[in-house]
Amino acid sequence: MSETVVVVSAHSADFVWRAAGAIALAAEVGSDVHVIALSYGERGESGELWKEEGQTEERVKEIRHGEARAAADALGASFRSLDLGDYPLVMDAPAVEQLTDLLRELAPRLVLTHAALDPFNPDHGVAHDATVRARQLASGAGVASGFVTITPPELLSFEPHQPELCGFVPTTFLDITPVWEKKLAAMEAMGAQGYLRQYYTER
Repeated sequence: MSETVVVVSAHSADFVWRAAGAIALAAEVGSDVHVIALSYGERGESGELWKEEGQTEERVKEIRHGEARAAADALGASFRSLDLGDYPLVMDAPAVEQLTDLLRELAPRLVLTHAALDPFNPDHGVAHDATVRARQLASGAGVASGFVTITPPELLSFEPHQPELCGFVPTTFLDITPVWEKKLAAMEAMGAQGYLRQYYTER
């Protein structure tokens, strides 16, 4: 049965390393998958790009956008970035409202995002909290709503980089063997963080 899936990624590459297999599996069975990156990770996750002489923040964002679009295409998903900045990612009321409006528009059956705790990357916890809040607001939790609401989507967290240090306890397991080549293609698209390809291939 075709359903809508929304993946909320703190930075433009997080969805590739941590959820590409799930995204590709969902797309394969006909789900409409949308990746929403809250930032491009232009400050904290683009070190290789900043080694280029004369590099600018806008150029880094352009490169990261192109990489993320190519990765999403390889997985069968759409991609958009809210371009809210990173390190720190700040999800103030207008930013949460923007994410809430997107959830109302897309009305997903499932939302996939970061785990609540990541001691090595505070942006990831901010993304989790903002997603939880936007999901509540979009579904009108606790209020007699005078605005459009959606059925509360299921909420899952994808595995963090170091789950044993993040209090992450998995409850759902996916065999991504049938779509492994698609995940590889998505990882290959992420040139700004090429050093992570081997790490996640081995994992």
